[in-house]
Amino acid sequence: MGLVNKTDVAHFENDVIKSNKPVLVDFWAEWCGPCRTLGPILDDVAKEVGEKATVLKVNVDENPELAQRFGIRGIPTMIFFKNGQASKTLVGVQAKDEIKKSLEELA
Repeated sequence: MGLVNKTDVAHFENDVIKSNKPVLVDFWAEWCGPCRTLGPILDDVAKEVGEKATVLKVNVDENPELAQRFGIRGIPTMIFFKNGQASKTLVGVQAKDEIKKSLEELA
């Protein structure tokens, strides 16, 4: 899994909604090829943003209620949160610079 931690329905409130820094949540699944492509990119982003932001993964197969709550229709989908509110969504594999820029805009 690398540098990116997982969250789930039991921890989502504390990990994401109550976080005092920007959070990127990647909705993914083991069987999703593009999701596996995105993994190392997100590891790089997590390493580069360090303590300024949090990067988390939610497995949609293990947490269907979270996928439904946020209207996930295709994966990978990245949702950026600030102060507990979803503020931006990117769908599909994105360039590291685009992801990092989206996170930094929330800081």
